[in-house]
Amino acid sequence: MAAYRAPRSRASRKWDDGDVINTVHQTEDLLSSILIELIVMIGAARIMNTALRRFGQPGVIGEIIAGLLLGPSLLGHFFPRFAQFLFGGEASIPITIISQIGLVLLMFQIGMDFEFAHLRDSRNARGAIAVALVSISVPFASGLGIGHASAHALAPGIDPWVYGLFVGVGLAITAVPILGRILREYGLSRTRIGVIAITAAAVNDVAGWILLAGVSAFAASRFSLDRIAWQVAGLGLLLAALWFALRPLVSWLLRVMPPRQGAIPPNLMAASVTLCFSVAICTYKLGIFAIFGGFAAGLLFHRHEAYVRAWRHQAGQFVTVFFLPVFFTYTGLRTNVLGLGGSDFWWLAAILAASIVSKMLPVFWTGRAMGFGSAESWTLGALMNTRALMELIVLNIGYDLGFLPQRVFTMLVIMAVVTTVMTGPLLTLSLPRMGHVAVRDLDA
Repeated sequence: MAAYRAPRSRASRKWDDGDVINTVHQTEDLLSSILIELIVMIGAARIMNTALRRFGQPGVIGEIIAGLLLGPSLLGHFFPRFAQFLFGGEASIPITIISQIGLVLLMFQIGMDFEFAHLRDSRNARGAIAVALVSISVPFASGLGIGHASAHALAPGIDPWVYGLFVGVGLAITAVPILGRILREYGLSRTRIGVIAITAAAVNDVAGWILLAGVSAFAASRFSLDRIAWQVAGLGLLLAALWFALRPLVSWLLRVMPPRQGAIPPNLMAASVTLCFSVAICTYKLGIFAIFGGFAAGLLFHRHEAYVRAWRHQAGQFVTVFFLPVFFTYTGLRTNVLGLGGSDFWWLAAILAASIVSKMLPVFWTGRAMGFGSAESWTLGALMNTRALMELIVLNIGYDLGFLPQRVFTMLVIMAVVTTVMTGPLLTLSLPRMGHVAVRDLDA
C-alpha cells in the first residue's frame, strides 16, 4: 500500500513555487551569461581566422590569437571591468566543461583522420620514422635540459624532473591537424616531402601522446610504482578491448548502418559519440586523461573512408567552428603575456631558440642524409616545427596538474604561436628554391 502523503499547506506551496521560480531565474541568468561568452568567443575567432588567412597564415593561428586577446594579455589588462563582465575573471565551469568536451571530439576527429597508408612505401616509411625519431628525441632532451636549468628560477617548489619532463614534451610535439592544413594550402600533400612530413608528424604525435600519458600518470600518481603498474595493466586491457572487441563492433555498426549520400545515420552518429565518450571515461579512470580516449576511439574509424568523409562534412566543421574557439579562449584566459618581466624574457628567448633549433636542424640533417637537397631539407624542418593546437593541449594538461607555473605556461604558449607562424614565411622562401610552385588555397 502506498504511503499516505499529507497535502501541503498553502504557505508551503507558495514557498516551493517561489523557490522554483528563483531557480529558473538563476538558470536563465547563467544561460544568458554563457551565451554572451560564446558569442564573443566564436565571433572573435571567426574574425581573426579570416584575417590571418588573408595574411597567408593558417586560420587556426588567428583563433589562438583571438583567445589571447580576450584574456589578460589585452582585454583583461586594458578593460578589466568589461573582461570581468564577460568572463568573470576566469573561464566559468560551463565554459571549461564545453572546452573539454570539444577536445574529446576534436581528438576523435584527429584519430579518424590519421593516414597510415603512406607507410606502405618502404622508402617513405624509413624516412618518416627517421624524421620522427630525431624530431621528438632531440627537442625532448633539449626541453628536459631547459626544464632543469630553469626549475629554480621559474618553478620553485615543483619537482624539477616532472617539470622538466613536461617542458620536454612541450618542445617535442608536432601539430598534425595544422600541418595537414598547411600541406593542402601549399599544394604539398602529394609530394614526397609532404608525405614524409605528415607521416613523421603522425608518428611523432603518437609517440608524444604516449610520452605525455606516461609523464602525466607518473606525475599524478606521486611516483607510486604500484599505481603505475595498475595503470599500465589497465591500459593493456583497454588496448586489447579496442582491438579485439570495439574494432569489430565498429565494422559491424558500419555494415548495419552505413553512411548514405555522404551523411551518417542518426543512430550511427549516436553510437559513435557514445563510444567516443565511453572510451574517454576509461582513459580518464586510468589516469591518462579523457582526450586520449577520444583519440583512441577515432582510430577505430579511420579505415572507413566513407564514414570519415561524412563526419567531416556533418560534424567536423561544427567541432572546429564551435568547440575550438572555446578551447582557445579558455587557454587565452590563462595566458598573461604582460605578466612576464625581467629575466622571464631571457628564459622565453632560450625556450624559443631551443624549440626551433632542436626541431629544424636535426630534421634538416636527416633530410640531407636521405638524399634531399638543401631547400627540400629546410622545408621538411620548417614543416616539422609546426606546433600550435597540440602544443596547447599539452600545456593545459601540465598547467592543470600544477607542474607548469603560469609564467612558464605563458612562455610555452608564445613558443607554440611563434613556431607555427614561422612556417608560412619559411615555406615562401624555400619552396621556390626546390622548384615547387604553390597555388595558395586560402580556404584550406
